[in-house]
Amino acid sequence: MGEVRYLVVGLGNPGPQYEMTPHNLGFLTVDRLARRVEARLTRFECQALVGQAMVADEKVLLAKPQTFMNLSGQSVKGLAAKYGVEPEGVVLIYDDLDLPWGSLRIRERGSAGGHHGVEDVIRCLGTQAFPRLRLGIHPGHEVRDGAKFVLAPFRSGQKQELDPLLDAAADAVESIVAEGVAKAMTAHNRRAPGSKREEE
Repeated sequence: MGEVRYLVVGLGNPGPQYEMTPHNLGFLTVDRLARRVEARLTRFECQALVGQAMVADEKVLLAKPQTFMNLSGQSVKGLAAKYGVEPEGVVLIYDDLDLPWGSLRIRERGSAGGHHGVEDVIRCLGTQAFPRLRLGIHPGHEVRDGAKFVLAPFRSGQKQELDPLLDAAADAVESIVAEGVAKAMTAHNRRAPGSKREEE
């Protein structure tokens, strides 16, 4: 199948108590993509569950770091080094409390925006220059305790909207691999349905 061209990493926390929470949207997106391309994340490498797959005719490594969110960087750094993937081939998927629930935002690079998992990846890779897919989780009302909110289970309304969101996120990752970040941004960056809030 040739060399791995992309490392697609979903951020999240291991353990069933965290599975259906906003902070695990990265894990859930990787799981959705894995099912779509008939991949299984059963190997444990560099503190992550990984599996190889063909996505848009490219060899891709899918990964879910098992270090807990705030220590994700060492796992990502280790996998990138092991498979010879440059930062521009590391696609990071994670939740973003600065974006409204249901929105998607692809960026070529950028700061962590206060997301501790992303901060650790930036620190360990030594660069902000890697593509990322941000999934909006802001509920549209004041969130007094962000740390508590991201680890609370999805509400019933969010669960009903989760399937189309994960499908859209998997589509976006496939587009990044197939067409590059710039075209994927044009095709898939979207506001939340009905949202008038401007996104960065």
